[in-house]
Parts: sequence; C-alpha cells; structure tokens
Amino acid sequence: MNARTDTFAPDVAPIHRADQALGQIAVQLPGATAVFRRLKLDFCCGGQISLRQAAQDKHLDLAALLAELAGLERGDMSPQSTDATTLIDHILERYHAVHREQLPELIRMARRVEAVHREHPDVPVGLAVLLEGIEAEMLDHMQKEENVLFPMLKSGGNPFVVQPIGMMRTEHIGHGQQLDRLNALTHDATPPQGACNTWQALYAGIAQLNDDLINHIHLENNVLFPQFEQAEDCTSACACTA
Repeated sequence: MNARTDTFAPDVAPIHRADQALGQIAVQLPGATAVFRRLKLDFCCGGQISLRQAAQDKHLDLAALLAELAGLERGDMSPQSTDATTLIDHILERYHAVHREQLPELIRMARRVEAVHREHPDVPVGLAVLLEGIEAEMLDHMQKEENVLFPMLKSGGNPFVVQPIGMMRTEHIGHGQQLDRLNALTHDATPPQGACNTWQALYAGIAQLNDDLINHIHLENNVLFPQFEQAEDCTSACACTA
C-alpha cells in the first residue's frame, strides 16, 4: 500500500472557495459532502451552483459555512516532539477522530452510488459492505488503543507492553490488506469518465482515507511503538548480563 502524492484538498483561500461550485468542493474536499447534506445543499445534480449562491438561496451564513469547510482542511504534519504523550494526543485528534467522521459518510455515499449506478459496468459492487467491515475493524482497534494501550504508554509503559503493541502491529497488517482490497475495487480511487459528483466525492474520500490510514499506521509503527519496544529490549539485555 502506498500513500498518494496528489491531494484532493488543496489550499484554497476562503474568498475563492465561496465562488467554487458545490460539486467542485465536494470532489476536492473530503468531508464537505456531509456538511452539504446536513444543510440540504445539492452538490450532485445541482453541483454547478457556487457556494456563495447556494448559501444565499438557502439563507445561510456564508462566513460560518466557509469556516466549517476550512475546518476540514487537514495537514499531515506530525508533531515535532516524539514524546509519547504528545504523539498519542496527535494520533487521537488527527486520526482516530477523523476516521470516525470519514467512514460513515463514505459508507453512505457508497450505498448511494451502488444503488443509483447499479447498471454501470464500473460500479464498485460490494464497496459499502467492504467499508462497513473496515469501519467495524477500525472502531474495535481504536477502542483497544484508547482504553488499554495508550494509557499504558502515557504512564511510561511496563514489562508487558510489548504484547499489546504486537497485537496492534498485527492488526495494522490487516488494515493494510483491507486498503489493498479497497484500492483494487475502486481502481485506486479513480472514478470512471463521466462519473457524477457523488461518485467522484466518494473516491476522493477513499483516497483521503487511504492516505490518512497509511500515515496513522506509520506514526504508530515507526515512531511511537519503537520507543517502548527498544526500552524493553534494553531491560531484557541488562537482566541477562546481570
């Protein structure tokens, strides 16, 4: 599994975002579809209307809407400090919370695309079910980290911490395999020519999920966990030479 180098959430100034079409924003900014759906803004069939015009037509506060969309712009910069508590807090905010937001909306859009475009030769049959499985696995995995592993790491670890770390590493391999299935089913999140805005937004969100989960796993496997595994190796070595 490889992180994509392109992005679907470019740095767009608010004033320019206001003049973008709803459909364009839905495709470029994963998470925007949930906002539009809540506000009953039609980004699919009526996606050619600008955000400014849509807000005016619905009597919405444009500034507040722009601020909410700006909050969806997410960077992948890790904290400069490798302190375990700092890393864990970053993981919880940047990845755990985001995954809980991403997956329900992706599942909703996948169901719609599979239903509306069921006769299309490129429709990703089974995508919603696959995403539901990923969500179930991720929720269980994150709960174990939040309730068991992370509190242990924040308290400095203990001689047995390598066991739950090993379990999390094994589950990370499973997450990677799920991403491989997801990318195979969606042709690496590449929508077919002429795909509607919902289909394009769905695949943009899947691409973002792919990047987020890869970066999430990297931060845990290669930055956080080794701090405690190496400490345990040192303790074992010292005990053997004592």
